[in-house]
Amino acid sequence: MSVKIDAVQKGTKGYRKGIRPGDTLVSVNGHEIFDVLDYRFYADADDLYLQTINSGGKLHTRHIRHSEGVDDLGLEFSSYLIDKKQSCRNKCIFCFVDQMPPGMRESLYFKDDDSRLSFFFGNYITLTAISEREVQRIIDMHISPINISVHTMNPELRVKMMGNPHSGEALKIIDRLADARIKMNTQLVLCPGINDGEELRYSLDELSKRYPAVQSIAAVPVGLTSFREGLYPLKPYDRQSAAETLDIIEEFNSHFRYYNGFNLCSPADEFFIKAEREIPDPSYYGDFSQLENGVGMWALTKQSFLNALAGSDLRQASGRSVMIATGEAAFPLLSQLVDALIGKAPGTNVRVHKIRNTFFGESVTVAGLLTGRDLEQQLRGVILPGSVLLLPSSVIKTPQERVFLDDVSVDELSEQLDVEIEIIGETDGRELLERILGN
Repeated sequence: MSVKIDAVQKGTKGYRKGIRPGDTLVSVNGHEIFDVLDYRFYADADDLYLQTINSGGKLHTRHIRHSEGVDDLGLEFSSYLIDKKQSCRNKCIFCFVDQMPPGMRESLYFKDDDSRLSFFFGNYITLTAISEREVQRIIDMHISPINISVHTMNPELRVKMMGNPHSGEALKIIDRLADARIKMNTQLVLCPGINDGEELRYSLDELSKRYPAVQSIAAVPVGLTSFREGLYPLKPYDRQSAAETLDIIEEFNSHFRYYNGFNLCSPADEFFIKAEREIPDPSYYGDFSQLENGVGMWALTKQSFLNALAGSDLRQASGRSVMIATGEAAFPLLSQLVDALIGKAPGTNVRVHKIRNTFFGESVTVAGLLTGRDLEQQLRGVILPGSVLLLPSSVIKTPQERVFLDDVSVDELSEQLDVEIEIIGETDGRELLERILGN
């Protein structure tokens, strides 16, 4: 396979060697180029031989010495991956995309299952869409870590949960990666009465047998919206079922800890919140490798905020009026942190406001699924004009595209509420304190 070059930056080594937009990149040092992984892996060398075909169909071999890296070549392609994104082939009974209402932005309905996105951006893959070539490439390039959505180590149950007859067989790839010493972060999306209980015990035991290749397991409760008509009947976790799940995980961890010195499985913060149990100390989470799964976010935010508060000169506060808006899950934590700040600086003008998710349903409590409309409706008349509104970064698409899930922009919300809006890091307690104080 070969890939078309979309642009070549002037002044770079690729441009000076005569490579031009419209040329086709065939190989690098004899290796065919299929996508971004091939290109960035093989082109990251001091001595390069690039085979290209120009618009006239002529094949050229260009020798480039002592390249300073892939970017020094200056080649650009039509998309970041070069190839198109791989879509999911499963019909999971718990799929969140299937619970999205119509009429939202198109990208929200795309289900990706792409090993390249796992490596570059930490996305989770199920191993059901991966080709033999891709598996072998991960092993040959020693691409690590890979993030895998396992859900269950029971092959028959995995087929049932994922609606794909090949999903049970795909578990064998985990063993191939483990044998090749590829590090894996794994996740289990737990559904009450389906893959928790004894099935959870089995999955934890089986994954622990793949340690140290399996370096972490995240246990995440299924997320259910109010848009589930016609979908598999699932129920959310309640106080009792969440507590029972935590007990199983702690039983497993205590045994694993005895032999290895750390917890292999970490429940999402939501389990502790639903079970009405105290969030563990930061030491419970090791290197916080599963933060993107909502695992350890509460502990990390609390630790960094209180550490910053202990070393802050509160006399330097700006005295501005601040409101923090968040989802129901994070509301208790942020309230604790604000209370700690006010305890040290009673004159601090800051409040935390809990936003209910009326759009997806009130069982959805994470801040990242709040819409601009819910924020506008529930903050109107509550936040004073001229105040500063702090929102967690998870509520917007990207720092460059500051829009909510319903495509309302941050600027539009700011204008509607007549307030300044600042976006803050999800787990950066120090930044949170500095923004409250106006430093």
